[in-house]
Amino acid sequence: MKGVKRKVNNTAGRGIILRRMSQIIFFLVFLVLFLKTDYTGSDQLSGAVNLLFRLDPFLAACVMLGMQAVIVVMLPALAVLLISLFFGRGFCGWFCPMGTLLDFFSKILPNKGKKIATYFPNFPLYLLIFSIIGSVFGIAFSGFVDPFSILVRGMAQAIYPAFNTLTVNFFTFTYQEMPGFVNWVTEPVYDILKHWVLPSQQKYFHLAYLSLLTLVVVFLLEGIQRRFFCRNICPLGAMLSLVAQRGSMVGVGGSEACGVCQICHKSCRIGAIDSDRTIDMAACNLCLECVVKCPREIISFSFGRQKRTSGVVSFSRRRFLGAALTGMMLPSVKKIEPIILNPEPQLIRPPGAITEKDFLQRCVRCAECVQVCIGNALQPAFLQAGFDGMFSPMLVARTGYCEFNCTLCGQVCPTGAIRELTQKDKWQVKIGHAWFDKNSCLPYAKGIPCMVCEEHCPTSEKAIRFRLVQMIGSENQPVTVKQPYIVDELCIGCGICEFKCPIPGKSAIYLTSAGEHRNPEAALPVAKVGLYGS
Repeated sequence: MKGVKRKVNNTAGRGIILRRMSQIIFFLVFLVLFLKTDYTGSDQLSGAVNLLFRLDPFLAACVMLGMQAVIVVMLPALAVLLISLFFGRGFCGWFCPMGTLLDFFSKILPNKGKKIATYFPNFPLYLLIFSIIGSVFGIAFSGFVDPFSILVRGMAQAIYPAFNTLTVNFFTFTYQEMPGFVNWVTEPVYDILKHWVLPSQQKYFHLAYLSLLTLVVVFLLEGIQRRFFCRNICPLGAMLSLVAQRGSMVGVGGSEACGVCQICHKSCRIGAIDSDRTIDMAACNLCLECVVKCPREIISFSFGRQKRTSGVVSFSRRRFLGAALTGMMLPSVKKIEPIILNPEPQLIRPPGAITEKDFLQRCVRCAECVQVCIGNALQPAFLQAGFDGMFSPMLVARTGYCEFNCTLCGQVCPTGAIRELTQKDKWQVKIGHAWFDKNSCLPYAKGIPCMVCEEHCPTSEKAIRFRLVQMIGSENQPVTVKQPYIVDELCIGCGICEFKCPIPGKSAIYLTSAGEHRNPEAALPVAKVGLYGS
């Protein structure tokens, strides 16, 4: 009998090795896909990390229920639910890249938490119910609390561009200050990093600190309790626990010979073993550490239909109603925000974006489109679209512009919030309109010739043209100057004119969402004469 127990223990040890290998492999796959979500000289991506979001059943449920439609590209999320039906929360322990990072940080952060039990065991279910009910009634909250959205957003908008800056500065320093033999070593390394790791160009992002802070807080919480986010916050984990509660096919359990050492209880990273040494399979992520650490070697895992468990996902009717009512009430508050009456004119969405209401419902704030944008034009919104629109993508033309031939943002969107367009279709999509500030535009305000905006206008027929006008110049002398104007039918709102405007600070030409194709109410007024102008 003792030989059998030792054999089980050895099997669990090999299981831990397999789990760690699985975590490393899937995390490397995640990194490769993340790095491939970048412009590589082609308008077609060979891979994108959006596959991760299409496997997320929490996001899929919120988006589909919010849209009241089946979204085919998110159906692969059913595979994760199927895994949970057979293996409980094994996805969290074996495949999730956020879980892998949390396990890593738990080893380097001292855990000073005295409380062993999960601090807020029901809170993830609160978030799950609130997010789903809120989506049904018109408020998209899932992207703020989903682990994949938090992880990719923090990496794309803060960590990755900062890593690029540090790397380029370091190798620039060695090249300039340490010539000779050192450059023989550093330059080949830099070439490898530039080819395989570094982005195609340096990007700059609004809300970089906020995106980074959110991710860093998730990591630092490991110093309070192991897998704090997974145990106390993660709504995706709560959903997987609900599925696992139906009775997974893998179980871990002991026997009546169990002592009172509570080593399994103290070592459980997910809080699935209580002080009575009862193992809740709805919470267990199959890390198998309890099997290996059991001093009597009596804990073992088995295959077959397991009994239903009721642990961290138990929920009273009153609490359920409270979470559901909150999800129903907040959308009514959203309807009294001033942006409902007067939408922010600078809120310009990517080409291919669906109508604003549906866009906010589908967008999961993953930052995929923000990361892949060639011109660095897409930025995370702050409050321009209301509180629930935070981190959704918007075009900020003073930071960058929408490349005329680029269709990458539609390719990486995992939910269809941004439709995938061909180049020909994209050329016909109007996302905004350019206007001149005649108080600062040089030909208008100073009588100084300037043709920068017209030179960079990418449309086949220039949307920016000139008319000859006589005016009094800066020296009170009459001058003839070319003053630019916009041809409404040709301007697509790409923003390159605003980006390239040589006026320091605020540009003399700026974009608004006026005339955008997705919103008929934003149509530009039609002039009654044959003269175009702004």
